[in-house]
Amino acid sequence: MKSIHEVEALMDKYAARNYHPLAINIVAGQGAWIWTDESRSNENKYLDCLAAYSALNHGYNHPRLLAAALMQLSTGVTVTSRAFLSAPMAELCKLISELCAKEKTLLMNTGAEAVESAIKLARKWGYKKKNVEADKAKIIVCHNNFHGRTIAVVGFSSESQYRDGFGPFPPGFRIINYGSLDELEAMIDSNTVGFLVEPIQGEAGIIIPPDGFLAGARQICKQNNVLFIADCIQSGLGRTGKLFACDWEQVVPDIYILGKALGGGFPASAVVANGDIMDVLTPGDHGSTFGGNPFCAAVAIEAIKVIVDEDLPGRSLELGTYFLNKLKKIKSKHVREYRGRGLWIAIELHDSAGGARRFCEALADEYILCKETHKNVIRIAPPLVISKSDIDWALPKFEKVLLSD
Repeated sequence: MKSIHEVEALMDKYAARNYHPLAINIVAGQGAWIWTDESRSNENKYLDCLAAYSALNHGYNHPRLLAAALMQLSTGVTVTSRAFLSAPMAELCKLISELCAKEKTLLMNTGAEAVESAIKLARKWGYKKKNVEADKAKIIVCHNNFHGRTIAVVGFSSESQYRDGFGPFPPGFRIINYGSLDELEAMIDSNTVGFLVEPIQGEAGIIIPPDGFLAGARQICKQNNVLFIADCIQSGLGRTGKLFACDWEQVVPDIYILGKALGGGFPASAVVANGDIMDVLTPGDHGSTFGGNPFCAAVAIEAIKVIVDEDLPGRSLELGTYFLNKLKKIKSKHVREYRGRGLWIAIELHDSAGGARRFCEALADEYILCKETHKNVIRIAPPLVISKSDIDWALPKFEKVLLSD
């Protein structure tokens, strides 16, 4: 097995430098734990409190997901392209549609692809169903949004680094402040086709909107014949203590965007809507070679069933509430605020703390894996299969790091 120094050297020489990873080489995993050595000794065992940005809600090596993956691999069929039919894809579309109480599902591979697909869908719906002026469709988004890394998406980002050097960007997007119903209502005009929003903003630092914002925005969209599009890629499938984060306000969007945990550790994403929206797409309008492939579809089917059978949203709510309440008892001069929903927790630091990166590095020294976001926020998002005893093991280590100079 290559040493961490050998891996770092290879990455430094051959890999694009578009990430700044911690010096941790994950070689094995089980549940909420990973190892950096094949021996799986305690000296190389870490608690994962990132879960691949919520892609691993089920944890590592879940037996039911492993069995589904091996079963599909044994058929010799992992991809068929959309030129032919696939039973796993058909079953997954049915399962997702029923889960979301919608009629149709469009399967893709990544969250960014699903967002792009939802944008295309909303625009075509606007031209076909709302009679929006040709090539004038507008979609409203929020300040501090994060919906992916494609040209269209970074084009409507408010983060300067995401945009720097990548223009020109596609037109047709308007930005409002997250949580402002007044701005949303004022921004809508006859060419507005959609409002794209994260029910809780993830990359921005686990930002929870003001009470009533989602319900109010849903009502405004309905009154103006504008599609309410909920990006549930990170916040969905149990992460916040509900199946979907918009469930906290009993909001049902016109379009769900799903990803990350949907694939149970493999690439799978989806756009979900009723037929009056989805049926504006006809053969040739949109596609994906790997979208809905039999392998990822088979695992995603089992991933959804595990979420329901093991009540992962309920576990997230119970353990996340416990975790957050315990963290709040740590009175650190560095901490500005603890906040979260379910097992999605942010520790926001004061500017004087020197940035979250050094705290994440210190936590890694204590065998806990976290990742900074927006410079001053430590993000905590462990697999939803984490146990109370795991959290209890971690809490003194968080205290040690947060109380250090």
